[in-house]
Amino acid sequence: MTSAPTRDRTPPGATLHDVGQVPWRDLTDVTGCAAAIPYLLAAIASGDDAAARTGVDRLRHRICQYGFVVGEATPATVPFLWHLAQRPQVTCRAQLLRLLRSIAGARQWEAVAATSPKARRRHDDQLGWESAARRAVRDHGGAMPRLLADRDAELVRLAEELACLIF
Repeated sequence: MTSAPTRDRTPPGATLHDVGQVPWRDLTDVTGCAAAIPYLLAAIASGDDAAARTGVDRLRHRICQYGFVVGEATPATVPFLWHLAQRPQVTCRAQLLRLLRSIAGARQWEAVAATSPKARRRHDDQLGWESAARRAVRDHGGAMPRLLADRDAELVRLAEELACLIF
């Protein structure tokens, strides 16, 4: 684990072309080394529905396990999730918005730290990752107007729910 969990390691306005600029091997996700994340993002972007859904499921396990446990690599992954959620050819955009909603609501370590100052000191990295992940979801929410104007009613509903959570 690094000593600077909140440092932004993702280029502003990141697209999948920028995925190589993130030092994934130096980051950890919930399961360990985050080196697999670019491959999961590529699977999501592939246009193959089965591969995309599998990619989202595996990515969720790595960056927001159980829907509330985030890792160091989560904030770096968020801009790519926003980018993919805007692309009509991505077959699992609704799942991506659900994942972003889970990340935006992740407060596991914050809740633990609120009950114990000792826990706050022990879990300082995790607290930083949660805060940075929530901030990344909010800061990259510029995609929201486009999603709210989408033709897919489910996508619009999920975008509205996410907008209420982050704005």
